[in-house]
Amino acid sequence: MALIDAVLNKVFLLIWLGVVAFSAQAQKFALSEGDITFFSEAALENIKAENKSITSVFDASTGEIAFAVPNNQFQFEKKLMQQHFNEKYMESEKYPRSTFSGKLYGFDPSYSGQQQVKAVGKMFIHGVTQSVEIPGVIEVGSQGIVVKSTFTIKLADYKIKIPQILWQNIAEQVEVTVNLAYKPL
Repeated sequence: MALIDAVLNKVFLLIWLGVVAFSAQAQKFALSEGDITFFSEAALENIKAENKSITSVFDASTGEIAFAVPNNQFQFEKKLMQQHFNEKYMESEKYPRSTFSGKLYGFDPSYSGQQQVKAVGKMFIHGVTQSVEIPGVIEVGSQGIVVKSTFTIKLADYKIKIPQILWQNIAEQVEVTVNLAYKPL
């Protein structure tokens, strides 16, 4: 399954790069390192997971950004949580990855330093696509570009069901934190 996810992520990256390749003046960046974490605060137990297996590209000339996250690569403190996440909630075999594609608004590629931005686009999770607006910060430096954001996702918006018996274990929404560091292609 990991091999299939790796191939699918590379195909996603190649397709996205092909879509934006016609722009001769583009300033394209590829992910050098990144992580996406989520945190769920619930009455009985907090749940946190991290994923560093992200594929992403950013076109600084247009503000277009896209990333793909293999769902089965989220790492949990407890292996049973990871198993339940993949089998019962995300159904990772049926929905192997989550994606975002859109554009950063408020970004000026000529400005060095931090800028407040808003990502507007489509988030695909658990077989459901939602239009989203996500606040964030982008920092342009001599070594590349860093994009950071923290936002909330409601599980019901993506048809992720919480069994009634577990309502105290799992929150109805999760806090997602994205940290992506890009280097020029």
